[in-house]
Amino acid sequence: MANNEKVEALNRLKVVLVEKGKTSRWLAEQLGKTEHTISRWCQNKTQPSIAQLNEIARVLMIDVRSLINPSQEEYNEQ
Repeated sequence: MANNEKVEALNRLKVVLVEKGKTSRWLAEQLGKTEHTISRWCQNKTQPSIAQLNEIARVLMIDVRSLINPSQEEYNEQ
């Protein structure tokens, strides 16, 4: 992949944290993870596992589906 290619954001964690008024530090404390790990998830450099997404949704009191960006196919079906 070339450096100028846009990487598709797979998760919406950064957006959801802002919507909930929570910080990555707060989430790291809740999950027992480092802020670096949460930062990498928020930047979509790495992705949390399904189990981790479920735990994130639990602590944020949201539906896990709101943490995942729909695929392009799902956009086209709507």
